Amino acid sequence: MFQNSIGINFNLNKSGTTQKKRLLNAPKPCQAKKIQPIAMLDTVQEIAIYIHRFHNLDLFQQGWYQIKISVRWEDSEYTSVGTPARVVQYDSHDLGSDNTYGVWRIDDTDNSFSTQPFRIKYAKQDICLSIMISFNLSLSGHMGPSTSAVILKFELLQAPITENQLELLAYLDASSVAVHEFRIPPKALLGLHSYCPVHFDAFHAVLVDLTVHISLLKAGSYMKVPSNYSYSCIPEDIARQRIDGFNTTLGSMASVEMKQIMLVKALLVARETLLEELQKFSKAIEQAIDLTDFTSKMDDVEMLDSIMGSNLGTADGEVSGQGKPQNVLEKANGGVYFRSDVLQCIMSEAAAVNIFHSLGAQLSYLWGVFLQFHRVNRTRILDFLRMAWAKDRRAEWSIWIVSSKVEMPHHYISSRNDESSNYAGSRRVLTFWKLPDDPAQTAAMRAELHRRSIAQMKINNQSIQDMHIFGDPLRIPIIIVERVMNAPRRTLSENSYFTNLDLIDSPSLHTQPSMEAGKRLSGNNLKQNGHELKVVVFVHGFQGHHLDLRLVRNQWLLVDPKIEFLMSEVNEDKTSGDFREMGQRLAQEVISFLKKKMDKVSRSCSLRGIKLSFVGHSIGNIIIRTALAESIMEPYLRCLCTYVSISGPHLGYLYSSNSLFNSGMWLLKKLKGSQCIHQLTFTDDPDLRKTFMYRLCEQKTLENFRHIILLSSAQDGYVPHHSARIELCQAASLDYSKKGAVFLEMLNNCLDQIRAPTSENRLFMRCDVNFDTSSYGRSFNALIGRAAHIEFLESDIFAKFIMWSFPEFFC
Repeated sequence: MFQNSIGINFNLNKSGTTQKKRLLNAPKPCQAKKIQPIAMLDTVQEIAIYIHRFHNLDLFQQGWYQIKISVRWEDSEYTSVGTPARVVQYDSHDLGSDNTYGVWRIDDTDNSFSTQPFRIKYAKQDICLSIMISFNLSLSGHMGPSTSAVILKFELLQAPITENQLELLAYLDASSVAVHEFRIPPKALLGLHSYCPVHFDAFHAVLVDLTVHISLLKAGSYMKVPSNYSYSCIPEDIARQRIDGFNTTLGSMASVEMKQIMLVKALLVARETLLEELQKFSKAIEQAIDLTDFTSKMDDVEMLDSIMGSNLGTADGEVSGQGKPQNVLEKANGGVYFRSDVLQCIMSEAAAVNIFHSLGAQLSYLWGVFLQFHRVNRTRILDFLRMAWAKDRRAEWSIWIVSSKVEMPHHYISSRNDESSNYAGSRRVLTFWKLPDDPAQTAAMRAELHRRSIAQMKINNQSIQDMHIFGDPLRIPIIIVERVMNAPRRTLSENSYFTNLDLIDSPSLHTQPSMEAGKRLSGNNLKQNGHELKVVVFVHGFQGHHLDLRLVRNQWLLVDPKIEFLMSEVNEDKTSGDFREMGQRLAQEVISFLKKKMDKVSRSCSLRGIKLSFVGHSIGNIIIRTALAESIMEPYLRCLCTYVSISGPHLGYLYSSNSLFNSGMWLLKKLKGSQCIHQLTFTDDPDLRKTFMYRLCEQKTLENFRHIILLSSAQDGYVPHHSARIELCQAASLDYSKKGAVFLEMLNNCLDQIRAPTSENRLFMRCDVNFDTSSYGRSFNALIGRAAHIEFLESDIFAKFIMWSFPEFFC
C-alpha cells in the first residue's frame, strides 16, 4: 500500500497489477489542478491598564506595598498568557518622594508586571501611581475570534517598613497578601473602555483607581501549506472515484477559511467600536478629535460585507440557518460539500488578506490616536468612565436585588388602657392592609426561590465582571427591597384610618414642629455659599467594638469620599448598662465631634450646612434613638439626613420566637443584672406603658430624618424580624391582651414619625437580606441565629449593593 500526494490510498496486489500499469502509463490530464497554501491571519488582544491612584481606605498595617498584575485566558485551550508589551509613566507626581522607592518591574517567569513600591503610613492616604501597562494576548493558532474570556489578576504585595530599603524588593516577591480578579467576557474583547475599581478584600480595604481599555489588533499574516497536500496533479478519473473523501477535505479547508473571514469581520467590529468610543469621549469631555482624513479612507473596507455576505458568519462565530452556512449543500447520506462558486470565492484569498491588512493598519492608527488622546485628557476620561460605571451598577447587580414598591401599611390599633382582653379585642379596628401569614418565612422562601433562579441563569454581559461577585453567584446575598410609599397621617376626618379618639387626642400628636418652622430653623445661621459638612456616625451593638461597622463605613466612603465619620467609642465595654446613660454619652460624643469639625471648616471657609447621618447595628440603634431624644441634640435635629438601621430591635422583644436566645436573655438578667436587657424585654417596670422602650417610641426620634433604611434578615435569630422592620407580627395581631395593645401603640408611634411631613421628600426603605447559609454548617451560632446577625458586620456586599443601587440615600 502507498499513499499519493492528496492522501488517496491505492491497494497493490496481484489482481491489481494491470490497473497499476494503466495508471502509471496514462498521460496526465490537462484538467488537473494544484491546491494552494492557506493564508493564516493572526490577531492579538491588546489590554491597556491605566493605574491612576492607590487610596488607602482601611489598611491596618503600615508598610511598603506594590500592585502586581497578570493576564491570562480563562479557557485552558488558550495556552498563551498576557505578555507585557509597553509601559508608560505618564506622570511623575510621587516619583522620587519618600512615599515611593525603586522602579516598576516585569517578571519574565510569569509575564507579570509590578508597580514601584510605595509607602502607606496613614488612613485616607493617596499615592498617584500614574502608570500604564499594556498586555498582548496572542490568538495565534485559533483561526478566529476568541471564544474564551480573559482574567485580570491584581495582587497586593506588602513588606514591613525596615531601615534597610535594599531588602525591600527581594522581600516583596513572596509577600502577596490579597488578590482581586476580574473577568472580561469574550464579547468585550472586540472593544472595551471601562472604569475598574480594585478593592482587594475586607482585611485590605483600599481603592485602586483603574481604567481598562481593550482592542483587537492585527498581529500579521502568513501562508501555511497543509502537511498532507502538495502541488501534484490529481488524475481526473481517480479523483472522481474518491469524490466523497475529497469533498470532506475541502469542507474542512473551507471551514478554516470561514473562520478567518469571521476574524476579518471581528476586526471590522473592533474598528467601529474604537471609532465610536473615540467620538463618545470627544463629545463627553468636549475635546475635539480630528479624524477627517481617516474616515475618508474607510470606503475600501466597507465592501467586505457585500463581498463575503453576512450569511458566511458573524464576528461571534455564528452561522445562519440551522447551524450550517447557507452556501453549504447537504447530501442525502449526511455528507456536505461546498458550492463551486462559493468555494472559488473562499479559496481566492487575495481580497480577504488585503482587507485584513487594511483593517489592521486602520486599527493600529486609531489605537495610537486613542492612547495619545487618553494621555492628554486622562483625568476627564477617568471621571467620565467612573460616572458611567456608577450608573451601570444598579442594572448589573439587579440579579441579586428584588425590588418592589409598597404602600405604608395601616395596622390594627387599640390605645385605651383596657381592663380585659375581651374589651380590648372589641375595640380593635380592622385596616385595609392584610398581614401575611409569616413575614419572616415569606421573605426566606422568596429569597430561596430567587437564588434557585440565579442557579439557572447564564450571566453573559459585556462589562467587566468582579469575581468577588460573579465568581460564585449563588453565595452572594439576596436583597429584597421594599420602597415604602408614604400614606396619609391620622386625622379627625370621617375617613380617618384610625377611629380611636383617645389616641387622636393624645398630646404627643400635637408636639411636632411644622414644616415651615423646620425650614426657618434650618436656614438660620447658615450661609448659602460655602462648605457643606457631611458627618456619619457609626454605633456598634451589644458588647461590640467601635470598628465593627468599618466595612459599611468603607463602602460609604467609596460612594461619597467627602464624608467625615465618627466610629463611636464612648459606650465600648459599657453596653450592659442603662440605655439612657449610653444615649447621653453618645450625644455628648457626637456634639463634641461636630464642633471640632465645624471649627476646622470655619478656619478655611464658610460653613454652608450640615448633614448628619447615623448607622447602627443591633442595640446601637436604640442608643442612637436615645441620644436623639436628649435635649442637647435638639439644635442638630434639623440637620439629620440618613438613618441606616442594621438589625435593630426598635420594638423590643415583646414577641421573640427564638427560645434559645430568650433563655440567654433570661440568664443575662439573672446572673449579670444587665439593665439594657431588662429594658429590651419590658421588665424594667411593672406597667408596660412606663417601660423605657414604650417611652422611647413616644419620642420623635425618627421624624427628622430625610432617608430611613431598615435592614433585617429572616435568618437573624438575635433580633425579631418584625422589630427590625418596624412592622406588625402575627403574634401581636392575635394577642388581645394589654401586651398586644401596648405593642400596637408602639408600632404606630414609630410609623407616625416616618409618615410625619417634617422632612420633605422622605425616602423610606426596608431591605431584607438573605445570606448564603451553606458556609455556616451545623454550628451553634447558626442554630441560635447569631451567624446571620454577625454576618452584617463581616460582609460588605449587601452594603455595596444597596449603596450603589440607591445612591440618593447616601450622597
